[in-house]
Amino acid sequence: MSHSPAAERPVTLAALIGVLGVVYGDIGTSPLYALRASLLHFSADGIERWEILGLLSLIFWSLVLTVTVKYVIFMLRADNRGEGGILALMALAQRQARTERGRWLVALIGIAGASLFFGDGIITPAISVLSAVEGLKVISPAFEEAVVPIALGILLALFLVQWRGTGSMGRIFGPICALWFGVIGLLGLIEVVREPQVLVALSPSYAIQFCAYYHLAAFIAFGSVVLAVTGAEALYADMGHFGRKPIQLAWVAFVLPALALNYFGQGALLLSDPSAIENPFFLLAPEWARLPLVVLATMATIIASQAMISGAFSIARQCVQMGFLPRLTVHHTSETEQGQIYLPQVNMLLLIGVVILVLEFKNSDSLAAAYGLAVTGTFVCTSCLALLVFRRVFNWSWVLVIAVFGPLLLLDLAFFISTALKIPEGGYVPLILGLLILTLMLTWRRGRDLLFARFRQDSLPLKSFLARLPQSRTTRVPGIAVFMTGQADFVPGALLHNLKHNKVLHQRVLFVTVINEDIPRVEERREVTELAPDIHRVILRYGFLESPHIPRELEALRDIGIPFEPMQASYFLGRETVVAAAVPKMPRWRQWLFTIMSRNALPATEFFRIPSDRVVELGVRVAI
Repeated sequence: MSHSPAAERPVTLAALIGVLGVVYGDIGTSPLYALRASLLHFSADGIERWEILGLLSLIFWSLVLTVTVKYVIFMLRADNRGEGGILALMALAQRQARTERGRWLVALIGIAGASLFFGDGIITPAISVLSAVEGLKVISPAFEEAVVPIALGILLALFLVQWRGTGSMGRIFGPICALWFGVIGLLGLIEVVREPQVLVALSPSYAIQFCAYYHLAAFIAFGSVVLAVTGAEALYADMGHFGRKPIQLAWVAFVLPALALNYFGQGALLLSDPSAIENPFFLLAPEWARLPLVVLATMATIIASQAMISGAFSIARQCVQMGFLPRLTVHHTSETEQGQIYLPQVNMLLLIGVVILVLEFKNSDSLAAAYGLAVTGTFVCTSCLALLVFRRVFNWSWVLVIAVFGPLLLLDLAFFISTALKIPEGGYVPLILGLLILTLMLTWRRGRDLLFARFRQDSLPLKSFLARLPQSRTTRVPGIAVFMTGQADFVPGALLHNLKHNKVLHQRVLFVTVINEDIPRVEERREVTELAPDIHRVILRYGFLESPHIPRELEALRDIGIPFEPMQASYFLGRETVVAAAVPKMPRWRQWLFTIMSRNALPATEFFRIPSDRVVELGVRVAI
């Protein structure tokens, strides 16, 4: 397993502060609602001391096992040339699958995880910002009516500034998050010093006793305990931005101690004053500090939401490059940072989803029910793929793989089942979103596969076409023709149409095929083959974190002696119109869905950055 230098970047103070802002924003805002949501299930007849200690112990050991052991120790080792996240892991696992069916199953698990991640991306901003603004109700009940409008205002502003990129925001995010973790750790510590017996909950025996007493009802608590570990998947997905070491160090040295202290502080407060269940997080602060704390919490939740939105942009682009979504508009918001991108269509859909959720659920307690399912579903998908990767890539024995990931997968499944119990209360939201996105991705992939199969069936092999070309007496005209084709060994439909209607072929011809690799970035971009005098095949390879730029790559062909003048080049593209075959290979509704996605896909000219005044598009009807 060759690790990329990206995974082993040096640990600098700037990197550590950056990690706090981007990677740990989501998990860092969980204390706002996690313990309270867990206790509310058992508060009808008053909360007893052992219940508080049992739930605290569950939260603490969930942080240790799910975040520290699974993600920080093990998953951060499973990088795809420095990149992390469910799709990078899927690409890694697909290479190890030995059969076509195995590869398809791995892809299904990966895109199911990615679909749930999008569901999570819509719920995180809504629940985080709502829970912070709800702190105003602790200051004065008069703020009750203002919570939803203020939260909506903040969220609208957040989505509307996305086009500016995260670079400028990132510089202030880190220090604010450092302050946030320092403050919540300190508030917790003060309360723990007052009530030190709360520390007995560090023993897992309290968690076990709680589960033993409540049996199946403990599952209900699990559904809220999982709120304490939301954001663990983001920690893995952001590895490409910061490298492994800064993420590990920030967690162990700063984030975990701050979170643990805050949870234990809330527990200590509840032991001495059970009425603090109203909002244990904000009641930790003395009265004079509550308004500043609401402001700081709101800033921290905006940062958590930003990390989730950036993650959704990154996953969406990876899905496009891997062929699971149609082409989307990608704006690069930084000249220097490859990963900083803005996808307007994705941003708009996220904004609509978030606004609907806030208006529908109105408070963070109701949204807590919807939240867990997306997170735990992604956890399960990651653990399943990790089994294969650690067995095949790291050559672990099955015994070791089962010993390490077996218990972690069981914990993930326990979390998943517990959140599935909340489907009627709101858990249906991420489930519907996830299924919708999964259906779109599978339909797009299936449609493209059928389209390419049809092309191969109807097309003329390139070899036989070139063999007949000298005898065909085709008129050659000055200039360069660039034919974009997805099938490198077949004659592009656009060329046949051009010959049929215009009866000419350009003096120099380039067949250009773009291939998306299952690695983040490729080192060997171009592969050029001379097929006949003045006729070349150019294969351009891109990783799933790269955006194609065809004219720039073709100009670089001069370095290997192929003259390319941009002003003499005409780009020929086929525009497919999909129609139903006599015996359709897809159900009618999927065909309709695929057609809509095709029509709304970004034109190839924009996606490949081809100058529009040099393009000739020829329509092709394809029956599938």
